[in-house]
Amino acid sequence: MIAELSAKWPVAALCREMSVNRSGFYKWVKRQSSPSERDRRRIDAIALFVEYHAKYPSHGYRWLNAKVRLDLGIAYTDEFARRCCRYMGIRSQSKHYRYKAPGEPRKTYPNLVLASLRLTGPLQCVVSDMTAFWAAGRYWELTLYMDLWNDELIAYGLSSKKGDPSTYFAALDTFAALKEKHPELRTIFHSDQGSVYSSRAFNESLLQYDIMRTMSRVGTPTDNGAMESINGWAKAEMFVDFRIGESEDVPKAVADYIRFFNEERPMCCLGYLTPKQFREESLKANPRPLPPHQCLHLPMVVYPKLGLMSENA
Repeated sequence: MIAELSAKWPVAALCREMSVNRSGFYKWVKRQSSPSERDRRRIDAIALFVEYHAKYPSHGYRWLNAKVRLDLGIAYTDEFARRCCRYMGIRSQSKHYRYKAPGEPRKTYPNLVLASLRLTGPLQCVVSDMTAFWAAGRYWELTLYMDLWNDELIAYGLSSKKGDPSTYFAALDTFAALKEKHPELRTIFHSDQGSVYSSRAFNESLLQYDIMRTMSRVGTPTDNGAMESINGWAKAEMFVDFRIGESEDVPKAVADYIRFFNEERPMCCLGYLTPKQFREESLKANPRPLPPHQCLHLPMVVYPKLGLMSENA
């Protein structure tokens, strides 16, 4: 303010009126005209966080910092990133949800994801859920299949028809084709108790690929917490960051987001690697195939409602 008013009034009088040290004011003016190397780096960093926040407004400072490191190879500490974002008033625009208390026990399958699982590689535990949204003036249902080992979205189905079971089966075909490449692994598949997930046709399709079935309790999304959280993040990012609501081609926008999620989105739980990076680096470190049924130690489960049985893992 003093710099703006100095054209009309003496600097000494302005500093005296505002209780500002005059020598300090001149030092500040000098820093503005010729900033130090440290100040220039700070200015560049702030501008970089502003740019990335404009592109990914649904995320906070830690994720933005990881994304900058992933894209540009520039490493800032999280504390420095926090200060830069706080200085510019940058905050995540994502929503937070409250989950309900646990519901009633199973009606078809038990919840085995609560058991002790030692996931040592891909396709050992796959989780799924359907989420709905409005975009481009239409209603859409998106079914996602995620590998719990590295949170990679390995299959999905999309439809603009309400209650369309084809999204579940389209993604199931992709999942089954991927599972055929790894017959040595015992895979478990977890979902909620939706009508399609509970159907005989769906579950008989899983059994022929040596896939064990588990389900969440009724009204208990925390039993499938990883998938539920990804659903929330996916919708937030698609609308806030990717502006899918303004897209003229929703299927293409969803496909682009799935690729971004797997290949370009760093994740805190993976040490801020992308799912693809985590998979490639893990398999590079351990290239030998896993012995059959290594990871899962689950009891024999009988499904009386469907007349199906799975042997011990």
